[in-house]
Amino acid sequence: MAADRHSLRARKEPRQARAELTRQRILTAAAHVFAEHGYAAGTTNRIAEHARISIGSLYQYYPNKDAILLELVTRHLAAGRLSLMAHQHGEQPESIEEIMRGVVRSVIGNHLDDPKLLQVMMEQTPRAPELTEKVTRYERERVAFTRDLLARHPEVRVTDVDVAAHLVVATVETVVHQLVAAPRAVDAGRLEDELVAMVTRYLTVP
Repeated sequence: MAADRHSLRARKEPRQARAELTRQRILTAAAHVFAEHGYAAGTTNRIAEHARISIGSLYQYYPNKDAILLELVTRHLAAGRLSLMAHQHGEQPESIEEIMRGVVRSVIGNHLDDPKLLQVMMEQTPRAPELTEKVTRYERERVAFTRDLLARHPEVRVTDVDVAAHLVVATVETVVHQLVAAPRAVDAGRLEDELVAMVTRYLTVP
């Protein structure tokens, strides 16, 4: 869904704690409303009502519900990036299987809070240039880390670590997004085990 970038910008950057608290209430309410009612029925009136503020107050911060959803997605991406960075900069296990398990577990963990909201974010988020730039930048960071890891690890048997890094990052992200947000989601523990096994076999079988 393409949209005018000006219509997706937050109108008010909170400078005081009270204003920031109001924005947090709007975002928390929106997450609940979108998950409970879906995006079409998740109107700004419903969001304002759930946040216990006036519709006028909501519009002081966001021009429409597209802008609110974009903010939720941006925060979701930032949380996922921080989680993966913490894993990447921590002490790594010796085996490639356990390294991949840490990556997969981190990605799954960032998607378990509300699968219904995740589905809304996947299907309804407007295509904003700022969001596309962030997604591209985060993906490059993950691919660069994975490429370096694969190039140095003695268990890895792939012939092209650059392509392999792209495949691993894209596979983990896509599979987790699709299956965690599915109407009948796969059990997180089973998903972790099978996804780790799939990626590890691809990387280690000659």
